[in-house]
Amino acid sequence: MKRQARRLTAVLLAVVLAVLALPLSVRVIPAAVEELAGGRDAEVRPPALQRPPAGVLEPGVVSALSDSAPQPVPEVLAPLLDAELHLPGGGGRFTGVVRDAATGAVLYSNGPDQAQAPASNLKLLTAAAVLDTLDPRDRLETTVHAAGDGVLYLRGGGDVLLGSGPSETDAVRGHAGLSTLAQETAAALDPASGPYSVAVDDSLFEGPPLNPSWAQGDLDAGELAPVYPLAVNSAWQDEGLQAGARDADPALRAAEAFTAALAAAAAERGIEVLGGPVRAAVPDSAEAVASVPSATIAEQVEHMLVLSDNYLAEALARLASAASGGPASSDGATALLAATADRLGVPGGGLRVGDAAGLSVDNSATPAQLAALLSAVAASKRPALAGMPGLLPVAGLSGTLEERFVPDAAAAGGAGVVRAKTGTLSAVTALSGYVVTAEGRLLSFSLMGSGIEGRTQEARDAVDRAAAVLAACGCR
Repeated sequence: MKRQARRLTAVLLAVVLAVLALPLSVRVIPAAVEELAGGRDAEVRPPALQRPPAGVLEPGVVSALSDSAPQPVPEVLAPLLDAELHLPGGGGRFTGVVRDAATGAVLYSNGPDQAQAPASNLKLLTAAAVLDTLDPRDRLETTVHAAGDGVLYLRGGGDVLLGSGPSETDAVRGHAGLSTLAQETAAALDPASGPYSVAVDDSLFEGPPLNPSWAQGDLDAGELAPVYPLAVNSAWQDEGLQAGARDADPALRAAEAFTAALAAAAAERGIEVLGGPVRAAVPDSAEAVASVPSATIAEQVEHMLVLSDNYLAEALARLASAASGGPASSDGATALLAATADRLGVPGGGLRVGDAAGLSVDNSATPAQLAALLSAVAASKRPALAGMPGLLPVAGLSGTLEERFVPDAAAAGGAGVVRAKTGTLSAVTALSGYVVTAEGRLLSFSLMGSGIEGRTQEARDAVDRAAAVLAACGCR
């Protein structure tokens, strides 16, 4: 009850920031508050505050922030942040940049050009590249084709959030269900036909399915798996979880789930489905007989950011590369991310992109670069890109920030008003995003800690306290 009460008191502050990421004429509908109060599982369906509003609230409960709201004074803000950005007893190194979102003015700068591994903060660049390239309303199709050769071809269209059961059209994960696809396929077959076998076409993505710059230890720990254009729940072996081991061959595992469901559905119509699936490309002469659509690109980007889904980040970046005219490969994805950073005016010194998930040993970024990226996104005139801040986790409420900024923590003041992407590696922590100050000014920030081996929790607490300082400003 205590946690739910905290969520309810934070609603209006969180809604303010959600509104800022959208055109000023848009307001938040009552259902957003109702869904948040219901305490739904963020891993299944993120709170409505993380999705663009779908209607108008009358009368207006939330008003847009004024451009005349006062900025924090750098000379006042700096000592407040410096007092929080440290480890008890010393050690580690913290850097950070805070910018005014409306003007781009730098309000705080400490080691702005010190490059380090950004960890999952790199997903901010991935999200920006995807939203800047793909239509956020588009959906990915997983299809079945027949060529009259007794083979049914399952073609991956890039959806790696497939479910093995029926389609769940009110969800992101499992929006497209392989059982539903099997039912539709069986219904399209002539009862007198068959028997059939199944082949999976996973040729949409090019190049090696494993990035050579990923550490073997991360692969062993299930942080990632070979990347294919179809997978069940981002290749997690336990479909109901977002943790544990991943499949060694996610495409084949998805094809096996489809084949089992098809065998059962076809048997009801007297049609036999033989054996296990093999790999084969869809013949040019084949015709589509069934398909299931994914959640929208925008919803998938939100899912990727809220849950820090490494596998989904890699798949979306490959799709965006292909849409931009590049290869649907790891190299194509990293090239697109670098080009996006350049296009958005992110300063290039020290920026290195080794993957789309943030696990590559080749990744490097500075807090100045991440803060510049966030400022460019917030100022973008492209609605899809400008809406990205509203897709980030909300402090104390959702995703990777749900258990941070809690009531008994020193950073509790940031709950509901900080929207940010987390990043964690063994010696690195990072928090980059947006916050509305107590006086109504929108700020972008990037706070990074390095050299923190064995002290991850203390480092997280430090950056969370600093973000809470921004929420409490004043600072004049």
